Amino acid sequence: MSVSNANVQPRYLGSIAIIGALFFVFGFVTWLNGPLIAFAQLAFDLDEVGAFLVPMAFYLSYFFLAVPSSAILRRTGMKRGMALGLLVMAIGAAVFGEFTTQRWYPGALGGLFVIGAGLAVLQTAVNPYISILGPIEGAAQRIAVMGICNKIAGILAPIVLGTMVLHGMGDLAEQVKAADPATKAQLLNTFASSIHGPYLLMAGLLALLAVGVLFSPLPELRAAEANRSASDGDSGSLLRYPHLWLGALCIFVYVGVEVMAGDAIGTYGHSFGLPLDKTKFFTSLTLGGMLVGYVVGLIVIPRFISQERYLSLSAVLGVVLTIGAFATHGYVSVGFVAALGFANAMMWPAIFPLGIRGLGRHTEVGSAVMIMGIAGGAVVPQLYAVLKQHLDFQLVFLLLMVPCYLYILYFAQAGHKVGLRDRRGAAAGAVAASSSN
Repeated sequence: MSVSNANVQPRYLGSIAIIGALFFVFGFVTWLNGPLIAFAQLAFDLDEVGAFLVPMAFYLSYFFLAVPSSAILRRTGMKRGMALGLLVMAIGAAVFGEFTTQRWYPGALGGLFVIGAGLAVLQTAVNPYISILGPIEGAAQRIAVMGICNKIAGILAPIVLGTMVLHGMGDLAEQVKAADPATKAQLLNTFASSIHGPYLLMAGLLALLAVGVLFSPLPELRAAEANRSASDGDSGSLLRYPHLWLGALCIFVYVGVEVMAGDAIGTYGHSFGLPLDKTKFFTSLTLGGMLVGYVVGLIVIPRFISQERYLSLSAVLGVVLTIGAFATHGYVSVGFVAALGFANAMMWPAIFPLGIRGLGRHTEVGSAVMIMGIAGGAVVPQLYAVLKQHLDFQLVFLLLMVPCYLYILYFAQAGHKVGLRDRRGAAAGAVAASSSN
């Protein structure tokens, strides 16, 4: 199956549409974490550090499940692997809804971990799939289309959850503070149980989608053939590809800043004293910025600028906006944080294909290594939650975000090329030697 003209061949449009639907689904599920932090803090009567275990449990599953996911995909193929990932997500959604209704926090976190596990399988399949569904040089453009689907879902997720579950949360928080223990327990039990119906519905829809993908016309792609570089002898181990490991670290810091700008923005705004009924929707502002960023990226990459150059500019913009957030206060500062969504938008579409470039038969495992980097979404926000107990929250935000953006800038400028030039030079030398003989 030739994939050389996937960007223009009509027969690939159906596959791109199906993958776009999957990106919508995991975008919706992922970006529920922002308002879920505030929900968990109230429903389970937690401090901020405890509430930030929500993204930690969710994103740590990528670290532990990404490599096993690649082994699963080698047995199932990408298509059946996608269906399996959706089914696991459905189970996790049902578990989360049930244990949250019972107000047993470890069980609820377990449900989030299972949802993340399903997403690890799904992302380990769909990201290399869309990357190799055409020339790797145009992968950022294709992933940008996926990102638009993902971020539209991300904009809707906090609004849907805020309307269905979090309505009047600010007033409820005040009632809980003033209530006696018995009344408090009753109020929180009622509030926690409001999540059960939406997550049970989500579980059913995910299960149906799993069946739909299984019987869909998605073609099976062979990554070893579609993503093989001219210098790739398909021998040795992943240690021969230093750009992959640098890329995985780049994904780690990128997801960290993405989650900080998206999921932690509500806590950031509330630290200024802004009301809960306002801050619960702030994640949608960041996702709106990301949506605009994806549209811009779709237009200019690679027509006017390379994905490497755009990644560099995005990293610099991230530093500038972070400094702007630090230098201002209130809604203006929150606006700078939301604008980081624009800066972050095209980072994943650029980093991921650069990290897996030329891996050949190692593409599935290399993709899993990159997916492991998503654990940055667990570590960086948790560091923020812990450190802000001791330091000014704006200073902590600055100290965490700027180094991450500077590393992304390094990867865009030089890190993605480490090792590739030597391997290409060695391959060219081997060809020349063969010709002279």
